[in-house]
Amino acid sequence: MAERRAIRTGSPFEEQIGYARAVVDGDRVHVSGTTGFDYATMTIPDDVVLQAEQCLRTIQAVLAEAGCTLADVVRVRYLLPRREDFEPCWPVLRRHFAAVPPAATMQVCGLADPRMKIEIEVEARRPTG
Repeated sequence: MAERRAIRTGSPFEEQIGYARAVVDGDRVHVSGTTGFDYATMTIPDDVVLQAEQCLRTIQAVLAEAGCTLADVVRVRYLLPRREDFEPCWPVLRRHFAAVPPAATMQVCGLADPRMKIEIEVEARRPTG
């Protein structure tokens, strides 16, 4: 039977809403939508680019706990309330994903907190062997 386990960051959102930051399911890792909050301090920068950087730091830490890196990401979804905030994030996203580019989607939608300017969700495939 394939391994299934939850990974948590200690974010109060995970406890309050009832979800895991990520779920490892066999060779797949599903990372929940991750915002620019630093969950250790529960602070969030005002700048969308800094939020994108923080999203990716959190995602990298979760992937590492699952035995992956950003190079193992096969799918990424970018969720933003404002379409015009996406392009300023491109250099950050390119720096993290260009070497092994995943399939990607960007969607304009509302987020749970007005301070949130970007949310990033990824799916990765754990290396075999």
